[in-house]
Amino acid sequence: MAFADILGHERIVDVLRRSLRTGKTAHSYLFEGISGCGRKKTALALIQALFCSVLPDDACGECPSCRKVANGNHADIHFIEPLPDKRDISIDQLRAMQRELSLRAYEAPRKSCIIEPAERMSVNAANSLLKTLEEPPGDALIILLTENAGMLLPTIRSRCQLIRFSHLSPEHVQTLLERAGIAAGTASFLAPMSGGSMQQAYELDNESLAVRRELVLTAIAKLDIGRIASVFDASEELSGNRDETLELLDMMISFFRDAVHLAAGSSDILNRSVRPAIESISSRHSFNRNLELLNKIYETRYAVQRNANSKLAIDHLLMNIAAAEA
Repeated sequence: MAFADILGHERIVDVLRRSLRTGKTAHSYLFEGISGCGRKKTALALIQALFCSVLPDDACGECPSCRKVANGNHADIHFIEPLPDKRDISIDQLRAMQRELSLRAYEAPRKSCIIEPAERMSVNAANSLLKTLEEPPGDALIILLTENAGMLLPTIRSRCQLIRFSHLSPEHVQTLLERAGIAAGTASFLAPMSGGSMQQAYELDNESLAVRRELVLTAIAKLDIGRIASVFDASEELSGNRDETLELLDMMISFFRDAVHLAAGSSDILNRSVRPAIESISSRHSFNRNLELLNKIYETRYAVQRNANSKLAIDHLLMNIAAAEA
């Protein structure tokens, strides 16, 4: 796993490679970001580069150590996660890890450990980790992965170098999906709905999502402020629970982002398979109005995330879009 395989986190990669070159890699890192954004991939790339016997700041991919890391069978990498029948990472798991890290590395310069999700450590387990984070045995490297660093004890956070991972852009998600062998058309369809997460992109149901996309585009095309029933009919048809509403809004964001691109004269859009429908949306308004509507969708998404009433939020949004048609 070379650093070149990490997309969307160039600044983070530069920082890590510089630490490897200067020999100033931290003992403990806290990688914060949504699942599927590349946290674990970057953690493994850092460990592989650290273990590589050829290159000073990256993984060559060819030496025995690199091949073992890539194949998931390197004896000096340890993974800690909740046991299958448990919700939390237990203190016994952490103690076993500490004993393992205290032993001499088999073949790498130092042992390493990835703890995921770090916020699922029990209080006792987290407290037991404090001394290890401050002075890892045998110069071990410990990387904690979390979606929310604020859920960890302040004493844990203070002992780790915090690195925040942003959501992946739709363009990066699409590229990674294509690298994984997914057809370009399917990848361009899934990317805008992924929420910046490769995990979510892989979990999307292509067939049902395609039906949903056509439903949303048809509903938008029928909005008419002069026929208010069209707004409430569309809202009734599209509304759902909070998660379904967020998915709807992500879809609408991708449509109106493309509409803004077209209004600005750019042909680079994500929803290429439904380009005529996107062109129709874009042609109804000026660039500024398309941009204003896109911002209103973002505002609505933020409100729903903050627990606003999903149905009322969609009512209000669709009213704004319909009014723009007048």
